[in-house]
Amino acid sequence: MQLAGKTAAGVLVLDQLSKFIVVHQMQLDRLGAIDVIPPWLNFRMAWNRGVNFGLFSGEGDVSRWILIVIALVISTWVWFWIAREPHSRRVHLSAGLLIGGALGNVVDRIAYGAVADFINTSLPGWNNPFSFNIADVAIFLGALGLVAFTGKEKHPTKD
Repeated sequence: MQLAGKTAAGVLVLDQLSKFIVVHQMQLDRLGAIDVIPPWLNFRMAWNRGVNFGLFSGEGDVSRWILIVIALVISTWVWFWIAREPHSRRVHLSAGLLIGGALGNVVDRIAYGAVADFINTSLPGWNNPFSFNIADVAIFLGALGLVAFTGKEKHPTKD
């Protein structure tokens, strides 16, 4: 469980630190766009009130609090699920990624009313309209890891 906890804490800190630097220190919230390595890497401010790509977004506080509760319930469930029986280090790492990312976005919803998305990757001749953040990447990788590694342990170890 130590690996999952440390991973979750690391992701949460990295996510919030990156948002503080880019959104507030670099003033992306005011500028709206900063080209870093165009078109490959850009910062594009997007306040996401829904889940991925703005799905299930609502402008009201009710939808915001529903998404907060869902993220906390899923994070708690994953934590207790991996604590219940032995799992490999990869499963603990994956769980920590998912939990840390979810908590990073929960902090945003509580602090700002929406998730601060700012990383935008495009290609020459193709402008990606979507932005994401470190928490989103961690959630994706954590969920993928849980699917890929759970149940495949030959020698699970309690962490």
